[in-house]
Amino acid sequence: MKNNLFTAQLEIIGINPFIFVPEEVLKIIFEASERNKSPIPVKGTVNGVEYKQNLMKYLGEWRLYINLIMLKNSPKRIGEMLEVSIEYDSSDRSISIHPKLDQAIKEDPVTLRNFENLIPSRRLELIKYINNLKTEESIQRNIEKIIRHLKGETDFFGKTIN
Repeated sequence: MKNNLFTAQLEIIGINPFIFVPEEVLKIIFEASERNKSPIPVKGTVNGVEYKQNLMKYLGEWRLYINLIMLKNSPKRIGEMLEVSIEYDSSDRSISIHPKLDQAIKEDPVTLRNFENLIPSRRLELIKYINNLKTEESIQRNIEKIIRHLKGETDFFGKTIN
C-alpha cells in the first residue's frame, strides 16, 4: 500500500456493496480530516475511475460504500478484488438553496421552523430536488408543493392531510 492505494474485496451488507478500508489508511484520513466520526468526505479511484463519496461507520466498522457510479454492476461483482485509492476530500460540498425556495420558506415562521427541524438529509433532498428542475414553471409548482407540505397541509406527494 502506498499513497493510500490498496486492494480490497468487494463485500455486501443488505443491498449495499462496500469495502473495508485498512486501519493504516483510516488513520491517515482521520488525521487529515481531524475527525473520526462519520460521515467523512473522501475522494479517490476505484479500478482507476474517480469518485467522491463519504466514508461511513456502520455496525462498528468503517466502510466505503461502492455505488453503481463508482463501479458498474457493483452488486453483481461481490467477491471481486478492487484497486482503491482514497484520501480526505476537503472541498466544499455544500449545495446552495434555490433563491425562490429560500424566500418562500422564510416568508412564514411555521414553514421556516418546520424546514429547520427536518433532518439534514431531508433538507438536502428538497434542495437538490428543486435545483435539478429545468423550467421556471416546474420550479414554482414544486416550491408551492414543498411549502404546503412544510405547513402540514399535505403529505409530500400532495395529498391533503385530514
